[in-house]
Amino acid sequence: MIMSSVTLWRFTSGRRVLGGWGPLLCLVLGSVVALLMPLLVVKNQCCGSLKGISQLRCQLLGSSQPSPAVQSTSLTVPFTALDLLPHRSKPSKEMELEAKAALQLALEMRKLGKREKAHKLLVHALSMNPDFVDALTELGTILEEEKDVVQADHLYSKALALSPCDERALVSRDRTLPLVEEIDQRYFSIIDSKVRRLMSIPKGNSALRRVMEETYYHHIYHTVAIEGSTLTLSEIRHIIETRYAVAGKSLQEQNEAIGVDAAMKYINTTLLSRSGAISVGDILEIHRRVLGYVDPVEGGRLRTGQVFVGHHIPPHPQDLQRHMQELVQWLNSDEALQLHPVEYAALAHYKLVYVHPFVDGNGRTSRLLMNLVLMQARYPPITIRKEQRAEYYAALDTANEGDVRPFIRFIAKCTEITLDTLLISTTEHAVGLPGAGEEQACPNCKQTIPVHN
Repeated sequence: MIMSSVTLWRFTSGRRVLGGWGPLLCLVLGSVVALLMPLLVVKNQCCGSLKGISQLRCQLLGSSQPSPAVQSTSLTVPFTALDLLPHRSKPSKEMELEAKAALQLALEMRKLGKREKAHKLLVHALSMNPDFVDALTELGTILEEEKDVVQADHLYSKALALSPCDERALVSRDRTLPLVEEIDQRYFSIIDSKVRRLMSIPKGNSALRRVMEETYYHHIYHTVAIEGSTLTLSEIRHIIETRYAVAGKSLQEQNEAIGVDAAMKYINTTLLSRSGAISVGDILEIHRRVLGYVDPVEGGRLRTGQVFVGHHIPPHPQDLQRHMQELVQWLNSDEALQLHPVEYAALAHYKLVYVHPFVDGNGRTSRLLMNLVLMQARYPPITIRKEQRAEYYAALDTANEGDVRPFIRFIAKCTEITLDTLLISTTEHAVGLPGAGEEQACPNCKQTIPVHN
C-alpha cells in the first residue's frame, strides 16, 4: 500500500493540481493508522493488565477496607488521589543519596539497639527527601514501637499516598488503622459527653447567654485575625455594635469584620431555621456576605482565574462548577451524614478550602460552613484562635499531603476547648472567656475538664 502511494505521488507530482493531493494524503494517513491501531490495542491491554495486577497485589497484601461500623476518613478523602499531592520541587540527586545513606545508617543503629540515634537519622533523611517512602515507613515502625500509634499511622498513610502498594506500609497501616480509629472514636465520645452536659443547661441560663454573646465577638475577632487583621476585640465589638469606623485602622479590615458578622447572622436567621440540603447557592450566599463589604463584585461569585496556595494548586476555574456540585453532593450524601458531626464538619471545611473556589475569603467561608454543619447537629459553633494559626495551617498542609485525619483531630480539639469554655463559664466559679491577647488558646488546654457520665 505504501509503495502504491509513492508511485501515485511520483506520477502526479508534475501535474501540480490540488485535487491530486487529496487521495495521496488519505492513502498515507490510512496506512499509518492501520499500522498503529494494533499497537494501541496492545498498549490498552497492557495498561489494564498492570492495573489489575496492582489491585490484586494490594488485596493479597491485606489492604482490607475498614469495618462499616467505624467510619474512616480514608473513605471520604482517598489517599491514592494524585491531585491531593502537593506540587513541590524534587530533591537533588545529592540530597537523595544523603537520605539513602542516612536510612542505611539508621538501620544499622537500630540493629545495635540505638533507637534514639536511628530516630534522628531518619528525621534527617526525611528533611533531605520528605517523600522517601522507605524512611517514612521505617520511622513509623520506630514510633509504633514507642507506642506513638497515631503518628506512626500518619507516616504509613503518607507513604501509601506516595506509593499506594508499598508492601511494608500496607501491612503496617492495616495493623495501626483499627487502633487509631478506636482512639479517635473514644475522643469523639468524650466530646459527645460534654455536648450533652451543655445541652442540659437551661436555655434561660443568664451565664450561658452572656458567654454565647461574648463567643460571637470572639469568633469574628479570631477568624479575621487568622487572615492578618490587626483589629482588637474591643474595636471589632465597637464596629459591629455601632457601625462607626475606628480611626487609624484600615477600612478594608473593618469591612471584613462587618462581612463576617453579616454572614453569621445569615446562617443563624436563615440557614439554621430552614430544613433541607445544603446547596451551592447557600455557600455562595455565605461568601457574598463575607466579601460583600470589601469586594462586592467578587462576593458570591466563583473565581475566573487560577490561584496558587503554597504548594497546593486548586482546581482550574473551568472545573469549579463541577467541584462545587460534587462538594454539595457529598455534603448531603448518606456517607457524610453518617459521620460523627465533628468529622463531618472538619471534612466540609477542608473540602471547600481545597477547592478554593473564590478569589478571597475562602478560609472565612470554610470556617462558617464548618460551624453551620456543627450547629445543624446541635453543637456549638467553634472558634479557631489566632494563636493556633500555625497549627491550623500545618494541619491543612498535612491534609493536602494525603492524610486528613490530623486536621480532623485539630478541629476536634478546638471543639473540646469551646465546650470547656462554655461549661466552665456556666459553673459557680465562672472564669469567662480567655482574653484575646493571651498567648495560649485556652488557660487549661492540656487539663480539660473531666467528663462525668
